Amino acid sequence: MTRPPLVERAARAVGRPALAAARATRDLWLVLVGVLAGVIRSYRPGGRRPPGALLEQLYVIGNRSLVFVAVTLGFIGMVMMYQACLQFSRAIGDLSQVGVQFLRLVVSDFGPTLTGMMLATRVGAGIAAEIGSMKVTEQLDALRMSGVLPIDYLLAPRFVASIVMTIALSLVGGAIMYGAGGLTAHLSFGVNPRTFFDPSLVLPRHLVLGLLKAACYGAAIPVVAGFCGLRARGSSEGVGWATTAAVVGSSFAVIAIDFALSVGALWLYGGEL
Repeated sequence: MTRPPLVERAARAVGRPALAAARATRDLWLVLVGVLAGVIRSYRPGGRRPPGALLEQLYVIGNRSLVFVAVTLGFIGMVMMYQACLQFSRAIGDLSQVGVQFLRLVVSDFGPTLTGMMLATRVGAGIAAEIGSMKVTEQLDALRMSGVLPIDYLLAPRFVASIVMTIALSLVGGAIMYGAGGLTAHLSFGVNPRTFFDPSLVLPRHLVLGLLKAACYGAAIPVVAGFCGLRARGSSEGVGWATTAAVVGSSFAVIAIDFALSVGALWLYGGEL
């Protein structure tokens, strides 16, 4: 049997991944639309929603992630501030502006983005593993046979809870990150706390940008994780694949959203941001 021409083999090698990516993008879009429709159906006045599901997910996503986010962002704040003060002292010898600039970065970018990355690993993996396990054990089919839409039952409460708790954890984590950085600057480089903790250059647009990023991260993580869980096949190996894909996909979504919103804000406000 003769081998197909080189051009045909190359077209197949490129075409298969391209078609797979196109199908995955389409399926992800359908999951997003389904989740938004499920939120409207479940949380409109008189809508049908699982009793206590939202409170349970608020606790699972928020309370159980609080220590993880707080400790991680606290140490990152200390490391970043130590390196920033070290470089500032070597370059210009003036540390009076380091706290103000660090606060602007924490509010508009570092706080929500690092929190989103932490939740992408913990929450994204959990959602994908749970839904993937239900998929391979045919529990999702049982829900459909009972007249329950799996997206409404499983993803809609997680979607709402993730948005709320990502915003809350971003505020808490950002405050801890900034406080830990200020403590490091004072103890290691003698920076005056009154000089460091100066919010005069932080404008409302910085806070709005940070909250918008946190809300978008909170929306993206359960959608991507749920999409990966719904694509699980086979047995435990398929669940493991879904969990890994959810962590990678959610982390990539956080980075992509951060870039898009940062570029959009820079285009909108220019040098005033």
